[in-house]
Amino acid sequence: MEASSPFTFAIIGLIIGFAIGLVCYRLFSKGQRDHATLKQALLEREHQIAELKKGMGSHLSGIQQHLINLRHEADQLEQHIEKEAAEWKLGTSFTATTNTTTQNSSMTTTGSESDVNTPRDYADGKSGTLSEDFGLKDSQKDTDSNKAQPPRY
Repeated sequence: MEASSPFTFAIIGLIIGFAIGLVCYRLFSKGQRDHATLKQALLEREHQIAELKKGMGSHLSGIQQHLINLRHEADQLEQHIEKEAAEWKLGTSFTATTNTTTQNSSMTTTGSESDVNTPRDYADGKSGTLSEDFGLKDSQKDTDSNKAQPPRY
C-alpha cells in the first residue's frame, strides 16, 4: 500500500473525524453543561456552608462569653446582697443560695402555709373552695334538707 492511496486518506479522515466529534460532543452536549453547572453550584454551596460554620462558631463562642460574664455578675450581686444582709443583721434566712428555687426562698421568708388563717367565707380544710352554706341561718338548713334533692351525676 502506498502512503497516498485513497484508502489511507479515508482511515486517517475517519480517525480525525471521530476525535473532532468526540471533542464537540463533550463541549456542546446539554448533559455536560448541566453537569458542569451543578458542579459549580456544589462548590459554591460548600463554600457558603464553610462560611456559615465559621460564623456560627464565632457566634457560639460570643454567647458562651456572655454567659460567663452573666454568671460572674450574678456572683458579685449575690456577694453584695450577703454583705448588705450582714450589715443590716437580717440573718441567713433572707439570703437565697443559688441551689434553692424561688418557691423555697419565698417559703423561708413568709413561713409555712399552715400558719395562714383561712378566710371565714371559705370551707374548712385545705381545698380553699367557697363554702356553700356561708351566711345561711340554721332554719334554712333544716328546710333545705327536708326538700328532695336533685340527683347528682
